[in-house]
Amino acid sequence: MRIGELSRRTGVNERLLRYYEQQGLLRPERLPSGYRAYRASDVAVVRRIRALLAAGLSTATISQVLPCLRDDGEHLVPTCPDLLGELRAERDRMTSAIEELELSRSLLDRVITAGQTAMN
Repeated sequence: MRIGELSRRTGVNERLLRYYEQQGLLRPERLPSGYRAYRASDVAVVRRIRALLAAGLSTATISQVLPCLRDDGEHLVPTCPDLLGELRAERDRMTSAIEELELSRSLLDRVITAGQTAMN
């Protein structure tokens, strides 16, 4: 299928599909005309990419973990032994970032409260 059809079937615009290809997440065949030819299985690949992006993973991380995931109906299931450790490390990184943001928000709340008190 061509890129327009993949876009229609996944709801992902063509520009993003080209970006996924640049990042090594999709590997369409190139026809002699230069057009991209996608496989039917690429629809599921794009859905996995979108799910991993929604989970907060970067495309660099996704390119590493994508070959080790399969779709099990409603869930993505790791198939490589090392993947769980990598995903836990990524979750820990996210947790640290969230904690730092919560601290920053708390400090900003104090400044806002002090400003409101001073102006009343």
